[in-house]
Amino acid sequence: MAEHHTDVQAFFGARAAGWDTRFPDDGPVFAAAVATLGLRPGDTVLDAGCGTGRALPALRDAVGPGGTVVGVDVTAEMLTAAARAGRGRDGALLLADVTRLPLRDGVFDVVFAAGLISHLPHPENDLRELARVTGSGGRLALFHPIGRAALAARHGRLITDDDLRAEQNLRPLLAGAGWRLVSYVDEDSRYLALAVRDDATGRGG
Repeated sequence: MAEHHTDVQAFFGARAAGWDTRFPDDGPVFAAAVATLGLRPGDTVLDAGCGTGRALPALRDAVGPGGTVVGVDVTAEMLTAAARAGRGRDGALLLADVTRLPLRDGVFDVVFAAGLISHLPHPENDLRELARVTGSGGRLALFHPIGRAALAARHGRLITDDDLRAEQNLRPLLAGAGWRLVSYVDEDSRYLALAVRDDATGRGG
C-alpha cells in the first residue's frame, strides 16, 4: 500500500501547480454536485481526496459559518496549491491518507469524494474507512466532473466491464463497505453516485 501511495503522490505532486488551470471550467460542476447533497447549515463534511480544494468553497457555502469542512489529501503539493488558491479559508486542510484517517468515528454528516475511487488501493476496505467516520444516516458522494465514457475518451480508452464506477460493480462494492447506493448518474457532463451509510450493516465490519 505504501508503494501505491508513493505512486499517487508522485503523479499528483508533479501536476499540482497547474491542476486548476488544466481544468478551469470545473468549478460550476463541483458546485452543482454539492447542491445535490442535502447539506444544511451547521453540518460537518469531509472532502476525501480534496486535491486543490475545488469543492471546498461550495461545501462551505452549503454548511455556512457554523458548519465544519475538512479537506484531506495524501499529496502535500495538492494541499499547497489549495492554500495558495485561498481555499484554506473554506475548510481545514489535512495531510492524511483517506484509507487510514486520523479522525474519530461518526463525526461527518457527508463525505464528498471527487475522482477518488479509482485511486483507492483496496476499495472495499477504504470505503469502509469512510463509513467509519460518517454518522448514522450519513451520506457519501462519489463524483467526477465528467462521466465514465467522456473520461475514457479523454485518455484514449474504452470503458471496460470491470470499471469499479459502473453501477453493477459499484452497488455491491458499496454494500460490502457499509453503504447503500441510492442514486446514480453517469452522463457526459458529470458522474455522481450517492450512497447512505447502511445502519443494517453498521460500518461494514
